[in-house]
Amino acid sequence: MKKYNTIIIGGGASGMMAAYAASINNNKDILLIEKNEKLGKKIYITGKGRCNVTNSCDTEDLFNNITTNSNFMYSSIYTHSNFDTMNFFETQGIALKVERGNRVFPKSDKSSDIIKGLEKSLKNIEIKLNTNIQSIQKNDNTFTIKSNHDVYYSEKVIIATGGVSYPGTGSTGDGYEFAKNLGHNIIKIKPSLCPVLLKDENLERVIGLTVKNAKIKIIYKNKLINEEFGDFLFTHKGISGPIILTLSDVLTDYDANDVELYCNFKPSIPINELDNRLVSDFNNNSKKQLDNFISNYFPQRLGEYLLLSSNINPKMKLHEINKQTREELINMMTNYKFNYLGLDDIRNAVITKGGVNTLEINPSTMESKLCEGLYFCGEIMDVSALTGGYNLQIAFSTGYLAGVNASF
Repeated sequence: MKKYNTIIIGGGASGMMAAYAASINNNKDILLIEKNEKLGKKIYITGKGRCNVTNSCDTEDLFNNITTNSNFMYSSIYTHSNFDTMNFFETQGIALKVERGNRVFPKSDKSSDIIKGLEKSLKNIEIKLNTNIQSIQKNDNTFTIKSNHDVYYSEKVIIATGGVSYPGTGSTGDGYEFAKNLGHNIIKIKPSLCPVLLKDENLERVIGLTVKNAKIKIIYKNKLINEEFGDFLFTHKGISGPIILTLSDVLTDYDANDVELYCNFKPSIPINELDNRLVSDFNNNSKKQLDNFISNYFPQRLGEYLLLSSNINPKMKLHEINKQTREELINMMTNYKFNYLGLDDIRNAVITKGGVNTLEINPSTMESKLCEGLYFCGEIMDVSALTGGYNLQIAFSTGYLAGVNASF
């Protein structure tokens, strides 16, 4: 049986980059193993099929958006930066563009082009698809890797199997078991960048509705933990969208029973100004019913939803509204409390938080400190970031560093 110099397990973003990097020094004894029928299956769905491949911010700013173990990433990011990632894809013939928030996408808006660019770089690399690894063992200086088809041997192994989010793409947590069997500890797995679940019987009235320019804050045990300004949308189970995904990265660390979520639907209007505006509008529309008037401030469906969730009679005539009721309306608009249940299932999360303990990995090489010749890269490690191309950059940076060092 052929013995390889380097075997990479997992053909996603980090695995393909690792395979490419391992081949740079004319190392031809490289095998890339993928359990799916094609490479990069999770990349296909990133960025809603457009693939936010990285972020063109100053490289130093990347670390401000890596929320778990950012210090661990210094060597890998400065070895293969966000600008190196952009140059890599442009060298492979993939034109890129930069959008709002410095988010980088393929000019075609097709994630398949990013996969094509990665595949194009995998010259002289043997690839085995539809191959499910069952175990990895090390004896002396050789790894024995058993699959559903065959047994493979290698001096170096890179585990790039991802987390457990979106298991339909092949991320089923296999790598955690491989790592544990080779002596590693796994930091508790949690969902991140995922929707929020609400207990709310009125949600059906606003499913699919997008709310723009709102501010949502997290209160934990009566203390403000975080707040975000931007857009979100209602789903059949709760709320999602840009600011919700960002807040979920914080929420994952707190007990849902002690969390409160509040939304200011009018954050750009000071309270006293909002009050004066309501007084004026009520005087000018005194015979209108509140439920008909609310569309002056909100989309009709949202206004009806908020009134249903409050204790305010929606059929009141505006001239009947006293100061106390007006204050209740203002509170509804600026400090609306969602009935928070928790985060959505990890299978619906964009990324997995937790994973192989980074204290057990050499950040300068991505090699295990516990098992010589074993390397990690990508989402399997306890490193995570916010949305905006940062998590894929983590995959590319760590994949590159692991591949280069495993090729020696």
